[in-house]
Amino acid sequence: MNVVGQDVEIDVDGSAMAAYTARPADARLRPTVLVCSELWGLTDDVRALVRDVAALGYVAVAPDLYHRLDADTARGFAETDANRTRAFELVAQLTPEGVEQDLRASLDYAHARADAAGKPGILGMSLGGHLAFYAASRLDLAAAAIYYPGWLPVAGTALSRPEPLLTVAPAIAEREVRLELFFAELDHVIDAGQRDTIAAGLTAAGVRHEITVYEGAAHAFFFPGREPYDKAAADDSWQRVSGLFRAELG
Repeated sequence: MNVVGQDVEIDVDGSAMAAYTARPADARLRPTVLVCSELWGLTDDVRALVRDVAALGYVAVAPDLYHRLDADTARGFAETDANRTRAFELVAQLTPEGVEQDLRASLDYAHARADAAGKPGILGMSLGGHLAFYAASRLDLAAAAIYYPGWLPVAGTALSRPEPLLTVAPAIAEREVRLELFFAELDHVIDAGQRDTIAAGLTAAGVRHEITVYEGAAHAFFFPGREPYDKAAADDSWQRVSGLFRAELG
């Protein structure tokens, strides 16, 4: 499917938020899928992912959720130790209110400017998976595809302050959002104990969910060209994402 991608600015309470959006090259009304970036922000990998989501038949929007904190984040960060330190400084300043406001503004943009309609979904990876999990507790979403989400069952990082973000699971259940979560067996961020805690929390809350753990895979297995890339895990997970959105978004 041919898609058209572009950099845009989205108004958030009177200020401009950079975002990258893509959609099929037609005029049909299509559901929105929000894309939440990794720690590194709106990199070329994330922009390619936005186009891949659009190729499934959706209006895809990836906002720069660091925009309040650093005006130079609109193109993402190179993966260096110095940038990792800087990115974690930004992560420490994210707030639930700001993230929710930015994602709502992204949905409003898609419906007003990009011929989007229907109930939306969300996709996030690593930090983005963490933020997508939160969004599922606050926004009127149909489905969330969540890759190796950090810090859900432990307090102290990103939106797991002052308590673990996993505590919002009952709100996800109330909204009847369907979750697909993808984990790596050898993830250095999310160990087996954390995965078990996440699974137990979702089950106890009554969240519709499925968890897939890829044997032998490591954190950040999805993107080609990176050392952790695992083609089998990436391909299988993408088929599951496609099925999730097809079933829940149409």
